[in-house]
Amino acid sequence: MEINAAKGTRTYQVWPGNNVTLSSYQRGLFLTSVSILISTWIFTIYIANDLQNTNPTLVITICLILTIVIIVNLILVTAIDPGITPRSTQQSSIEDTDSSNGSRRKKVTINGVQLKLKFCRIYRIFRPPRSCHCTICDNCVEKFDHHCPWIGQCIALRNYRFYLAFLITALMFFIYIFAFSCWRIHQRVLESGTRLFGMLRNCPETLALTLFSFAAIWFLGGLAIFHSYLTAINQTAYENFRNSYEGSPNPYDKGIIGNITEVLFAPLPPSRVDFRAEAMPRWNVEDEMPPLG
Repeated sequence: MEINAAKGTRTYQVWPGNNVTLSSYQRGLFLTSVSILISTWIFTIYIANDLQNTNPTLVITICLILTIVIIVNLILVTAIDPGITPRSTQQSSIEDTDSSNGSRRKKVTINGVQLKLKFCRIYRIFRPPRSCHCTICDNCVEKFDHHCPWIGQCIALRNYRFYLAFLITALMFFIYIFAFSCWRIHQRVLESGTRLFGMLRNCPETLALTLFSFAAIWFLGGLAIFHSYLTAINQTAYENFRNSYEGSPNPYDKGIIGNITEVLFAPLPPSRVDFRAEAMPRWNVEDEMPPLG
C-alpha cells in the first residue's frame, strides 16, 4: 500500500496504525471519563452537601482533587506514545532465519538468557525483545503489556507508570466516595427508618453511586494488585499470560527494589517515531513481502 503525503503533512496524519490521534480512541475511553465525571457530580451535589457532622467544603475539595488527578493520568496514558516502533519501508534482507515451519525467528542473549525474536510480517522487522504487534492498534509496541479497552490505548513501555497511577488514584477515589455514600445511607436510615425500597424511592442516586463504587473498587483493586505483583517481578501482563519465562529465569528481574525503580522511576526513553515530523511526500508502508527461506 502506498500513502501519498502532500507537503506539510505530518506523520501522524498518514501513519497506518489505529491509535495515533485522539479522534481514534473509542467508546471505552468515553465511558471511563463519563463514569468518573458523573460519579463526581452525583457525590458533590447529592451526598457531600447532605452529610452531617462534616465539613462539606473539605469533603468536596478532596473529591475534586482526586478527580483532577485521575483525569490527568488518564490523559497521559492515552496521549503518550506507548512505545510504537518504526515501520520498515524497505524489503528486509534477513539472515539467520528459521523457516522450517514457515516462520522467521532469530535469537538474542540478554543477561545470560537466550530469547527468540519474532519477525513481524506487517512491519517487516524482527520485533525488539518484549515487543508485540497489537492487532487492535495495528502497531508493534515495545514492552507490550496489554491493550486496555477501557482506555482505548496500548499499555506498554512509555505509558505503563501513568496507567498504574490511574489505577491507584481511581481506586482511592471510589473508596472515598463509597465510604461517604455508605455513611450517608446510614444517616438516612437512622433519621427516617427508611429501608431499601425507601432508599430507592427517596435517594436512588445515592444508592446507585454506592453500588457502582463497590463494583469499581473490586475491579480496580484486582487490577491494582495484579499489576503491583507484575511490577515487583518486572514482568508484563502479556508475558505472564503466555508464561514466557517458564523453565528459564526472567532476564529482566533485578530484585523487587530494582524492578520497582526501573518501572516507576527510570527516565522514559524518547519516542522512536516523531509523529509531528513532516511525512515523506511518498511513503511505501507495505511492499511485496520477501520470499520465505
